[in-house]
Amino acid sequence: MAGLQSRPTRAAAARGLDSPVHMVHTLCMKRTNLVLDEQLLEEAVRVTGERTYSRTVERALRDLVARARARRILDLAGSGLWSGDLAVVREDRPVYRVKRRAAR
Repeated sequence: MAGLQSRPTRAAAARGLDSPVHMVHTLCMKRTNLVLDEQLLEEAVRVTGERTYSRTVERALRDLVARARARRILDLAGSGLWSGDLAVVREDRPVYRVKRRAAR
């Protein structure tokens, strides 16, 4: 989980204890106020199945970041940063075939 940091408590560190039992976890979160389209937010909650507005917005941000990163991959085309044969790389993948039902 991003933003999760582990460190021993002061008392545990003073005794030389740094096992997971004696650790404190600090979760880094940002609290902010947003002005959002109410209907859009309600629809997003409904279609995603998330239970809270915060989870819905977090999910939307994760999706946005993933898509932006995927778009950057396309920018690498022809840049020479990767060399290899894509056909060879794809040979490692199993081939999935759709089973068709026999005509009745």
